[in-house]
Amino acid sequence: MSFRRPFSTFLPYVTLMVLVFGASPCRADSATREANFRTHLLPLLRTYCYDCHDSGSEIDLASDDRAASLQTNRTRWTQAIAHLRLGTMPPEDGPELDSETRQRMVRMIDAVANAVDCVENPNAGRVALRRLNRDEYRNTIRDLTGVDYTPAADFPGDDVGYGFDNIGDVLSLPPLLMEKYVDAALQVAGEAIYTPPPPELYEIERGPASLVGAEKFGSRVPLVLASQGTVSLPVTLPFGGMYQLTLLAGGDQGGDEPVKVEIDWGRRPVVIEVPNHEPREFKIPMRLGKGSRSIKISFINDYYQKNVADRNFHLHHVKLTGTETRSVSVDASKIPPSHQRIIFVTPSKDVTVDQATRAVLSRFASRAFRRPASSWEVDRLSALAAQVRDADGSFEESIQVAIGAVLVSPSFLFKVERPQSPGPDGAMPRITDYELATRISYFLWSSMPDDELLMMAHRGTIRDPNVLLRKIASMIQDRRANQFVENFASQWLQIRNLENVDPDTRVYRGFNDQIRKLMMRETLTFFAAVMRENLPVTTLLDADFTYLNQPLAEFYGIAGVAGDGFRKVSLAGTPRGGLLTHASVLTVTSNPTRTSPVKRGKWVLDNLLNTPPPPAPPNVPELQRDELVGTLRERMEQHRQNPGCATCHNMMDPLGFALENFDAVGRWRSSEGREPIDAAGVFPDGTTFDGVDDLRRLLAGPRKEQFVRCLAEKLLIYAIGRGTAFYDKCAIDTIVSECRKHDDRFAYLIAAIIQSDPFQKQGFRE
Repeated sequence: MSFRRPFSTFLPYVTLMVLVFGASPCRADSATREANFRTHLLPLLRTYCYDCHDSGSEIDLASDDRAASLQTNRTRWTQAIAHLRLGTMPPEDGPELDSETRQRMVRMIDAVANAVDCVENPNAGRVALRRLNRDEYRNTIRDLTGVDYTPAADFPGDDVGYGFDNIGDVLSLPPLLMEKYVDAALQVAGEAIYTPPPPELYEIERGPASLVGAEKFGSRVPLVLASQGTVSLPVTLPFGGMYQLTLLAGGDQGGDEPVKVEIDWGRRPVVIEVPNHEPREFKIPMRLGKGSRSIKISFINDYYQKNVADRNFHLHHVKLTGTETRSVSVDASKIPPSHQRIIFVTPSKDVTVDQATRAVLSRFASRAFRRPASSWEVDRLSALAAQVRDADGSFEESIQVAIGAVLVSPSFLFKVERPQSPGPDGAMPRITDYELATRISYFLWSSMPDDELLMMAHRGTIRDPNVLLRKIASMIQDRRANQFVENFASQWLQIRNLENVDPDTRVYRGFNDQIRKLMMRETLTFFAAVMRENLPVTTLLDADFTYLNQPLAEFYGIAGVAGDGFRKVSLAGTPRGGLLTHASVLTVTSNPTRTSPVKRGKWVLDNLLNTPPPPAPPNVPELQRDELVGTLRERMEQHRQNPGCATCHNMMDPLGFALENFDAVGRWRSSEGREPIDAAGVFPDGTTFDGVDDLRRLLAGPRKEQFVRCLAEKLLIYAIGRGTAFYDKCAIDTIVSECRKHDDRFAYLIAAIIQSDPFQKQGFRE
């Protein structure tokens, strides 16, 4: 499917935009942090937190009585920040906390617990060695060889970390997967390179008694020619060329010369001497034409002296072999484009087979390794190809074997980045230009760099802002960016799980596998349009349009959409708009027979606000379902009466209930049974909303920066292949700041991530 959209708003900015990343102010040193903690933060914690979270409580905050302790227990305090931002702490029966003080507490805890110097060489983090995941492997094979290889069902799947399947820490290489890679390499090499059929082989063997004329000399084996005579081997040859006649022969010697035998195949005869009585092989090369031929074998020097000597010829066996040596005619239609692209030079009178081999393998390996292949690597591959030729393999077969070796090399299967150390001044080292090209291409295309990116790396222009940004613009427009849409968006929004959900079609009539696929396509096409048209990222939340075809529009109850093709559709006058109203999202966050405000609320917290609710406290007993009565909302309110459940559900449930006007497959409804839908809710901090319109205005308005920051962090995790850490805060601050300067437009967010230190540099793990 294609997600290409017009780009009229994007191209003009490319030549003008130059990202100048300013650094955040330097954090105070440890002594100043300690003083600020005791003077400003500690009194607030005593007022608002320690009554519940003292040293004897389950979540002990009071024991962290020094600034350094907050850093040691950073995870705990990061959760505290999340609760403060959401307004779940202090609890409703606790001291009232005004908005200004709340924000000040968030800033102070963040400054102490996540203290990092954003000016003096902040850590850029280090990515674990990353294997190509399943999608990246398929795309890279296709772009490298032209073969669209689909990993078999028994190809081991990829583990997921931090919500994505391209995370280096979880992409292991079990032995079974290595076996599959070897099998795949052989299959891909066989499809990519066409090998002409082997030369035709002709072979005929005869016992001497079957030769023409043998009946004159009896039927014994060996055939004994006791007097001068001739036997002949008649053949019908399939091709003309060089042949070899092999005679297994001996003789009774007599007189002053050995047995002599004449071989005549229609040209100048050849006479051989057979001096031994014991049989031995005699090989006679000859050129024969195609068709019927007769090879005559004549004993020509008989000698007899009674009671003294008798010279005879003994013929034990006859064999004729030949191999076609002329050029085999190749059907050009059988040669795939991949063959012509890989084997761009062949041996000729001007190019030796070794020169052609090195040229082909050097270019192929360099593209496969995403960097120039070393002379040592090319030497080894060329030597492997030479071994194939030495074993009577053709030039093409030798290239097949060598590229198969490339496809199982760690330099191909892994995105290798050479470990580096910080400079003498502590500066984080840059990854190489070729490694940067690889990061960019796998971020935006889930595949290898194209020739232009590799040339930018070769010329050293890949870090030039204008050159790089023009390339990013073209990459976003390229059809290969569909892979970014499918792989990032489907995992971020969790709609990959759509194929595993199973709504009850007895309850939700009209839902089927076709609608399931169309739901997914709507969301991906919509996401692609926001990206390619360089719209503000908040359009993902508050757009007044989507992309539909007739079957999906009818499923939604939207009129005026005809045909199977997807097209942009205005949602004016409908309750829909943005991702929150997409059936893909609403279905994947529901149960088979009903909606799930809990799942929907958690989805919003996880994926739009990046504030996942904390795990449920231990030892919370399960509620008995038969104790819950009334509407779904009433049952959920009864559920929240349990103190162990209230903390999380006070965060999740109101968000989920804002989406209750949509049923479990994403269709609008105004009632649940006979009861009207109540979609009103309130954030724990007192912010109220009523229904999906209010919620999306809230997320795209007052909480816009939280959403942009969430999306930036999700994109950064996907782009660099590792989870973010506290020291990435500086980079994320800068990314969000640069995006804000350009109205939060999507392309600037992509560019800011690629220009960030975690993307461009290599740090260390903490």
